[in-house]
Amino acid sequence: MSWRKIPMKFPGTCIVCNEKIPVNEIGLWAKGLGVKHEKCAQTNELQCIVCGGPAGCSQCEFQEICDLPNVSQLCICKKCSEEKDAFSSYQKSVNKKFLLLNS
Repeated sequence: MSWRKIPMKFPGTCIVCNEKIPVNEIGLWAKGLGVKHEKCAQTNELQCIVCGGPAGCSQCEFQEICDLPNVSQLCICKKCSEEKDAFSSYQKSVNKKFLLLNS
């Protein structure tokens, strides 16, 4: 999933910090994920192993004690974790990413 740099034609809300992005400000947009500030894109955030979007580090219940550079990179976002077959989707994504686990 790639983020596109766009001038905002309509006001939006950043998916990382939840603050408004005004019209004409540059934002980063990804289809199906939303928009975020350029500055918020530079913050460390894990990607969801299932959908590839932000894992939601800024809203994580473990944010205060998380050592982000040293934790598992296999997080799942809230949206994907609430899907019907979340664990199955998670397993398939991990197996696809790490083919060695399939042997």
